[in-house]
Amino acid sequence: MTALRVLRAGPRTTLQDGGRDLLAHLGVPRAGAVDRPAMRRVNAAVGNPATATVLESTLGGDELEADADTVVGIGGAAVEQVVRLRKSERMRIPRADGGVYVYVAVAGGFDVAAVLGSRSRDTLSGLGPPALQPGDVLPVGALSDPRHDIAAMHHGPAGDHVPVYPGPHLDRVGRRLFTEFLSAQWAVTPAADRVAIRLTGPRLRPEVDGIDSEGVVPGAVQLPPDGQPVVFLANHPATGGYPLIAVVAFAALPAVAQRRPGARLRFVEAAQPLYR
Repeated sequence: MTALRVLRAGPRTTLQDGGRDLLAHLGVPRAGAVDRPAMRRVNAAVGNPATATVLESTLGGDELEADADTVVGIGGAAVEQVVRLRKSERMRIPRADGGVYVYVAVAGGFDVAAVLGSRSRDTLSGLGPPALQPGDVLPVGALSDPRHDIAAMHHGPAGDHVPVYPGPHLDRVGRRLFTEFLSAQWAVTPAADRVAIRLTGPRLRPEVDGIDSEGVVPGAVQLPPDGQPVVFLANHPATGGYPLIAVVAFAALPAVAQRRPGARLRFVEAAQPLYR
């Protein structure tokens, strides 16, 4: 069986796939890749199913060694490429020059044990395989499609403005809050991870301090008491107890997740309705 050995791992390098669907009612977060389009692209590039298990490295720099000839796809915040590794050859995951999360797919996918139907590491609850450590050996599954679709790696640049929908609690916090949110410029703070990113900007003051805990979704924009919005990402909690003032359009969320601390964001109301 082919495997990759971890020689060097960053503090937040994890295994991720499509996540755990349909378990939020049990309090289990979805988890899965933060930048799902990047996961799909690197998998397509090496002939894997779209949601096969990949490495998700924060900022890159990890080092791997192959115990047999194999093919890997690299993408996300790094230059997207397909690399052929020979037996005993080492590979350094490129630095994340274009964002935060770098993805690595291997032909056949990483074949680790699944927990509740997913091989994703849930950094909020601790489910799934632990974060990578030097010396870990990652088994690789059988390749189901030997074609390598390098063209799948190419994609368009992210837009300058992020489309959002009005949040479900505007009837309680006031519609003006959504208008103020749209009119402001926001900066990504260092308090960012797979769970959420915190923004800083003008303080928003809702007409109520809190709400009963309710279910949340990826892209939900929550407003804590400090008036600084929080955007939930792939590993968001199943519920939240602060007002949700907006919801980032799902297709735009990966670009938000890839913004580094200090990056500036503006939000615009989505042109298309959330439901039709």
